[in-house]
This record gives sequence, C-alpha cells and structure tokens, in this order.
Amino acid sequence: MAGRGCAPTGPPPGSDERGFPAHQAPRCAGLAALDAAVVGCRACPRLVAWREQVGAARRAAFRDREYWAKPVPGFGPPDAALVVVGLAPAAHGANRTGRMFTGDASGDFLFAGLHAVGLASRPTATHRGDGLELYGVRVTAPVHCAPPGNRPTPAERDTCRPWLAAELGLLAPGLRAVVALGGFGWQALLPALGAAGWPLPRPRPAFGHGAELTLPAAGGRPELRVLGCYHPSQHNTFTGRLTFAMLVEVLTRARELAGLPAGPKDP
Repeated sequence: MAGRGCAPTGPPPGSDERGFPAHQAPRCAGLAALDAAVVGCRACPRLVAWREQVGAARRAAFRDREYWAKPVPGFGPPDAALVVVGLAPAAHGANRTGRMFTGDASGDFLFAGLHAVGLASRPTATHRGDGLELYGVRVTAPVHCAPPGNRPTPAERDTCRPWLAAELGLLAPGLRAVVALGGFGWQALLPALGAAGWPLPRPRPAFGHGAELTLPAAGGRPELRVLGCYHPSQHNTFTGRLTFAMLVEVLTRARELAGLPAGPKDP
C-alpha cells in the first residue's frame, strides 16, 4: 500500500506509450544504450504508421532495398565536442538507410561541408556500411522518426525531446558547441539544452543564419556555444538561400569554437 500522500508508481510505460521517452531516456547510462532505446521507441502512433508505410511501399528507385523504417539514432563519436542538430529523418533518406542525413540530397550537402572543414572522412554518405567516419562531431535530430510532409507536430517534438536532452547530457563533459539547422532545429534544441542542465536566456533568442548564443557554465556543464545555420534542404540549396560557402563558414566557426582540429580526410 502506498504511503500517505504518495501516488502508486505502477508499471513503467511501454515503448508504444507517450511517456516512454521521458521515462527511459534519463535511465540510459551511455550513448550506446540511448541509441538502442531510441530505435525501440513507438511512442508517436502517427510517426510509427508513416515510417512503416513508407518502408513497405518504398520509392521506385529503391524498390529492391530494405528500408530501416524505425527511429534513427544519432551518428558520431561518444566524445564529440560538436553536435549538429537537424529536423527529422527524411522518408527516403535516413528512414531508408538508418543513419542520420544519409541517403538524400540534404545529407550530401551537409557531409560535403563537414568533409570540407575536416570533420568527416569522406564527402558522401550512402549507407551505414559506407566507411564514413566523423571526427569530433555527432549528428542528431530533435525528432527521430520520419514525419509526413517532413513536419512533426508540436506534440511529437515534445514527446521526442527527452532523447535529445539525454544525448546532450551524456555528451556534456566534452561538448563545446552545437549547430542548429533551421528554425525548427533551433526552437527544439533550446528547451532540450535547458532540460540537459544549461541555463537559457530570457527571452529566448530568435533563429537566424549565423546567429550565435553563449550558454554559461552551470551545474557541472561547461560553457556552450550555440550557432544557427539554414537547413540544407533542397529548397534552401536550390534557391541559394544556403550556399555551400555559407555552410562551410558556419561549420568552420563551430569547429573552432569546439576546439577541434581540421582532422584527416580520405583522399
């Protein structure tokens, strides 16, 4: 019998319940455990149905490929000093390949930029076994499932937030800089940083390409620099809103703030 004034705890939420990320994410002792828990999440029925529908129907160009069709975990070393935060997996990109920003035009643009500044071993990303390595940088997203129309709902974003907050918390000892891609990434990142232990300014600063924010050290968390960059969507890159030079400029600045050298690159 529960003590006076104490609510019964009950069983933990299952992977298909909305409370699963909030319950499970803080209990993950390392990034490997967190990534495994992310992959098993089924907390958002609309996203589960969509990612699996896309994986079953498949695009004609990938008819002979098996789709991942599950939540996509972050990608990069566990001691990353820099994190790049996107939006969500693309239906026929990461939802197909199972790796963030891998297999679509946005990822081609991003990884070419990371390679240009010495943070990736190669400029292309095609599948999980392609040999791509990241140096000191981890790529992740505030929503881990492909959403219909590439538009997660606010409720889906908030349900998924504990995964990002836990990921940032696990990286915190060595984390020095974060790049948010697009307004959605910026708006989703800030509360996740707050949940991970960094104090946020009031009012919260607006997103802008090249915007910079310094979060002071607190609670064992080091000072953190947050940068904004337009998302490398095809719309942004085709219209010239985001050029390759603009992306490289932000990534170079982020690499320097993170204290990362221009790492080795494959020929």
